[in-house]
Amino acid sequence: MQLQVHTIKPARGSKHSKKRIGRGNASGHGTYSTRGGKGQTARSGGSRGLQIKAFKRLMQSTPKLRGFRSLAEKPVEVYLKDLEKEYKAGETVDLGTLKEKGLVSCNAKSAKIVSKGDLTKKLLIVGIKATQPVANKIKSLGGEIK
Repeated sequence: MQLQVHTIKPARGSKHSKKRIGRGNASGHGTYSTRGGKGQTARSGGSRGLQIKAFKRLMQSTPKLRGFRSLAEKPVEVYLKDLEKEYKAGETVDLGTLKEKGLVSCNAKSAKIVSKGDLTKKLLIVGIKATQPVANKIKSLGGEIK
C-alpha cells in the first residue's frame, strides 16, 4: 500500500473515544457522573479551593531558608608546607605552576596561600592571594607578592 495523504492513520491504540458522562444510567456514567458522592467536591469549581488550601499548608510547613549563599567561586587553599616541599628558593609561584605541580586542580580559577606549616625559602608570588600572616612571613624572608 502506497503512503498518501488519504491513507495516513494514527498508530493503533493511540486514539481513545471521549468518555461521555451525564447521559443517563444506561450509559454507566449517569446519576453522579463519575464524581462520587454529593459533597463540595461533586460540585463544579468545588475541588480547586481544597487544592489551594492544601498547598498553603504545605508552604507553611516548609522551613525557611535563611541567609545568603554567594555564587562566586572561593579560591583554592594552598598551604605553606606544600610550597616549602614543592618549590626551590627564588622560584615564582603562580596559578600555572601550582597546577603543574598538582597543588591545585586543573579547573581552579584562583588560589590563596594559607598559613599552615612553615616556610624557609625566598619565593616570588604572582597573581595569588595570601593571608596577612603569610604575606608578612614571605616578606620577612625576602620574598615578594605581586
